[in-house]
Amino acid sequence: MADLQQLRAPVNIAATVVLLAFSLSLIALPFVALAKPAIVVRFLGAFATSARTHYAEQLVRLLVGTALIVRAPSMWVPGTFRLIGWLIAISSVLLLCLPWQWHHRLGERMRPLFFRYLWLYIAGAFAFGVLLIYGVIAGGEVAWQIVATILAVLK
Repeated sequence: MADLQQLRAPVNIAATVVLLAFSLSLIALPFVALAKPAIVVRFLGAFATSARTHYAEQLVRLLVGTALIVRAPSMWVPGTFRLIGWLIAISSVLLLCLPWQWHHRLGERMRPLFFRYLWLYIAGAFAFGVLLIYGVIAGGEVAWQIVATILAVLK
């Protein structure tokens, strides 16, 4: 039992680092888009354009999903973050099992719609990044106390 406890701490720390890094990248996205929109368009437009980018994307998603699953019990609204983690991890594994060209074809069909509403996507990514970092840092009772205080002020 002691060995399992010793293993949990480094895994939890690694999951926290992954989630904080991912959160910060989502939070930075709108600022990069304002400063250098071509970089964001090129980066997001490259998803699923080759086997290499497809597998890299899925491995990053799998890492983030697994980190959410590991860290969820000590996060704010653990059930929600656990569910999101499982959805990301399962969809990543499914996409890893399918031929990458299928993902590429779907991306080609969705690309015009995606870029038409790019700022909405970026705003959603930013909001998720903020919620994720909040969930990691403020997990448990502290988060609920802050939410209760905000709701009391709004009344």
